[in-house]
Amino acid sequence: MAYDVAVIVGSLRKDSLTRKFVNALKPLAPNGMRLEVVEIGDLPLYNDDWEADPSPAVTAFRKRIARADAVLFATPEYNRSVPGALKNAIDVGSRPYGKSVWNEKPAAVVSVSPGALSAFGANHHLRQALVFLNMPTLAQPEAYIGNVANLLDANGAFVKTETRDFIGKFLGAFDTLIGKFQGNRRSLAA
Repeated sequence: MAYDVAVIVGSLRKDSLTRKFVNALKPLAPNGMRLEVVEIGDLPLYNDDWEADPSPAVTAFRKRIARADAVLFATPEYNRSVPGALKNAIDVGSRPYGKSVWNEKPAAVVSVSPGALSAFGANHHLRQALVFLNMPTLAQPEAYIGNVANLLDANGAFVKTETRDFIGKFLGAFDTLIGKFQGNRRSLAA
């Protein structure tokens, strides 16, 4: 059985470096891991007033995350934190209170930056939210990707073997985390 991994891309821009990075890492996923980007750009800003009758975009998003085995977050850094659209998606999925679609979903975080700081601040701000959401999150290897524009060729593939090897290791570790968690779920259900 393949693991269904929902990928949340923090940048809404069609040609963002974060999205290009995610597209480059998809072919490196281990056998048995299916990565699918779940779009967040159509989600309205979270407002508890519409909770009694959420929009079709909200309902579809929540259902998609609920059926995923795990979530991979890919984020750029805006002002030393995550983009507002990503935080909004987290908020939309965490409500109504007690019915969070994030609860107990294994997660991994990769932060992407055109600069040298590798979006460290965004990575760690996101991890803080994931603790509250009760998402077991991959601790090692940490994935801070700096100077990302130099890592991709004109076709959007990784240019360096070292990058491919690191991403393969990162996704392999995530696959192991998902497997451990899915195994625990199965034994608890028995």
